[in-house]
Amino acid sequence: MFLILEWLGEQGVNALIRMDAERLADNAPPWTFAASGGPLAHGIRADGRTLQQCIAVALARLRDSGLSVPF
Repeated sequence: MFLILEWLGEQGVNALIRMDAERLADNAPPWTFAASGGPLAHGIRADGRTLQQCIAVALARLRDSGLSVPF
């Protein structure tokens, strides 16, 4: 995950990954990925119940937005 965040930063994309304990307590997907700026025309967000699920959705959305993420 850290390599993906670093690579996005090198492309001019602002990105973060977050674990929200309140959402976990509410039985909502606690992991959130968000990215904006750089070559992204619009910001993207991905949520997941696990970190792996969140990252899988995020990578798919980044690729759908035209970024060739090498991971």
